[in-house]
Amino acid sequence: MSDRVQLRPWQRAAFDKFAASEHSDFLTVATPGAGKTTFALACARWALAQQRRRVVVVAPTTHLKTQWVQAAHRMGLHLDHQWSPADGVAKDVHGIVTTYQQVSTKSSNGVDTAKKLRGLSNDAFVILDEVHHAGDERAWGDGVRTAFELANRRLCLSGTPFRSDTASIPFVRYEETGVGGEAQPDFTYGYADALRDGGVVRPVYFPRFDGLMEWSAPDGSIVSANFHDELDRTGSSHRLRAALSLEGDWLAVVMGQANDRLQEIRRTQPDAGALAICMDQDHARDIARLIRTRFGVEPEIVVSDDPDASNKIAAFAKSTRPWLVAVRMVSEGVDIPRLRVGVYASTVVTELFFRQAVGRFVRWTRGLGSQKAYVYLPDDPRLRQHAFQIAEARRHVLKPPAERDDEFSEADLMREAMKELDLLPEQLSLFSVLSSTATGMSVHAFTEDGITHFDDEPEIPEPDDASVADDALELPEVPTDAGFPLTGSKSVAERKEELREKNLELAKRLVDYTGWGHARVQMELNRLANITSVGSATNSELERRLRRGEAWLQRR
Repeated sequence: MSDRVQLRPWQRAAFDKFAASEHSDFLTVATPGAGKTTFALACARWALAQQRRRVVVVAPTTHLKTQWVQAAHRMGLHLDHQWSPADGVAKDVHGIVTTYQQVSTKSSNGVDTAKKLRGLSNDAFVILDEVHHAGDERAWGDGVRTAFELANRRLCLSGTPFRSDTASIPFVRYEETGVGGEAQPDFTYGYADALRDGGVVRPVYFPRFDGLMEWSAPDGSIVSANFHDELDRTGSSHRLRAALSLEGDWLAVVMGQANDRLQEIRRTQPDAGALAICMDQDHARDIARLIRTRFGVEPEIVVSDDPDASNKIAAFAKSTRPWLVAVRMVSEGVDIPRLRVGVYASTVVTELFFRQAVGRFVRWTRGLGSQKAYVYLPDDPRLRQHAFQIAEARRHVLKPPAERDDEFSEADLMREAMKELDLLPEQLSLFSVLSSTATGMSVHAFTEDGITHFDDEPEIPEPDDASVADDALELPEVPTDAGFPLTGSKSVAERKEELREKNLELAKRLVDYTGWGHARVQMELNRLANITSVGSATNSELERRLRRGEAWLQRR
């Protein structure tokens, strides 16, 4: 059996280069929204067709594990996103999806996950999604290196700029330059490339608002400034916080402009959505309250300590609700194609976080006409610079400690922003916003010819879907160790999740029925079904376990 996989021209070019490469490692850097997941899964299908082997995907977040499972299902591959280091891999899936954090930690029963994965990924095909995360913490990098150095092939992906520091990223090739070791991608496809190709990413417009902000500093002084006044780092942070505070009028005006734009877009795309990226959880709730009272709609709020955050994001992506309000949950890799309007109301001003946020709005949707996206910004000099450089490619440069710039690394800046938010309440209590007023909007966007500036948006023609000549790739279907999975709307992993939940509920009923302990009931169910564990069981085995358990329950 074979299947035709539709690839965009850049995906086909990258695939051909990957297939021709004889190296174990291949790094692809491509702009958010370009289709890195489809490209990677096409490579995985091809590799498994050459020789049967396991697939391991490492994603940045738990939410993205589910997205990888769904994308793999559409590409004829089946991955288990609930894998545990205490279990093996079920024979009815091609492999597993895990996270960088899970790779670097020990499980609750003391199992070293990296060492467990080392054996599991021996001679495997490994996809490291947003591989720069392997450099976030030394433990993560060490875990990734330990876990996957015995793999047959490692396909590394990144859609955002690498951090600039002294921490090398495992399995990335560096070459010496005048400033240190520089990462060498095997294939690069930037935002500017995607705009030129047309029909790949949306053009993003950046309406930037100046304003007049006034605040009382922690030392008791009263300060007034706009975004074009030169301030030191502390003053710049205070000015930005003053603009984004709902104690003044700046943010309310910008939110109103963004909502007006959203309503205009929803006249031609009724399910179009907007995202407000906030400073912290209290700020998110305040913005949600503004949306509720000013615009008369109920927004979805997503915060990091909400255990149901991933489900809320997934539900919002499939709904027609207009507004999503988040802090840091909706950033890298989160796929909500209907987002067309954003408000950047965060005090995190690192380029990495900014690019990740903008990446949520660029995904092209087939069948739509005009697809311009709008990200509303404070005209803060740091954010302004990031917005002007959004089309530029970035590489990871290793700088020796003695030659480091005076600027903080991305990780340092993120920690500083969080420190300002969470760890200095005595100083924040002395800071207060007196007023803020939005003034002087200016806009720029990227076109095929470069950056276009305008005060009133002109009509810039957009490509339609027909301008993209998809390249069909013929790939044989790949069976699992249990044969070809049954086709259907649900993936093997989704059905497996349902069966595991049913088995858990059955076990609870049997505990009540027998008076046995939970562990003893589980062992007896495994014996009746002739399996070693629920975690490594196929769906057929899980169904058999349910039948045997139900029969046991009916004996009473």
